[in-house]
Amino acid sequence: MAGVSVRTLHHYDALGLLVPSERSDSGYRLYSESDLAVLQQLMFFKELGLSLDAIGRIMHDPSFDRREALLLQKRMLEARLQQLEKMIDAVNRAIHSIEKGTSMNETEMFEVFGEFDPRDYEQEAQERWGGTAAYDESARRTATYDKRDWQVIQAESADLNGRLAELLDAGVAPDDPRAMDLAEEHRLVICRRYYPCSYQMHEGLGEMFVVDPRFARNYEELRPGLAQYVCDAIKANAARSRPAPG
Repeated sequence: MAGVSVRTLHHYDALGLLVPSERSDSGYRLYSESDLAVLQQLMFFKELGLSLDAIGRIMHDPSFDRREALLLQKRMLEARLQQLEKMIDAVNRAIHSIEKGTSMNETEMFEVFGEFDPRDYEQEAQERWGGTAAYDESARRTATYDKRDWQVIQAESADLNGRLAELLDAGVAPDDPRAMDLAEEHRLVICRRYYPCSYQMHEGLGEMFVVDPRFARNYEELRPGLAQYVCDAIKANAARSRPAPG
């Protein structure tokens, strides 16, 4: 029914990702309705490009919540849909240029693939932070990432930035709990994807989002004023984490 082979089900069982609730007297695996819900969740994550190891870490986390996971998957799929729609539009423009005998400029040809390539900043990162524990940990983790990993990370980033932009549009103050919660989510993404990021380090990154034109441009192209808004939300979240005086 799910299009998953028996061999794959056995593999998921061995990994502890999908352990059947019961077994028949003959030893056959028996899957309950809740087991099928776990399988559906697993297949959603797999379709989004996550490795089985990553899926296992997510689903075995004591704080795992199926509804929240589905909401995250929905946002990631929506981000992918937006990217696919841009790809379709780019293909249509390429077809149109061929049929009309015109040519596309370089920007039009490649804008759909995005500008960010982490390797572009590798030398600078080495010069600025090389030898630090954070740099070493980030280099160790990102060395294992492939193109699909970066696509998932990009989708997560687009989703988070989009939600921050919505708060800015709605006039929500950066020290509002909703904005601070998103700033905390941003910090935790860095912890999960790159290196342990303290609140103090996160504040430094927030400042860089404003003063470094490359980072600022990424935010400002999405919403004018967003770079400063994110920076302020990060500062407010860091202040919230500190113990109250006295």
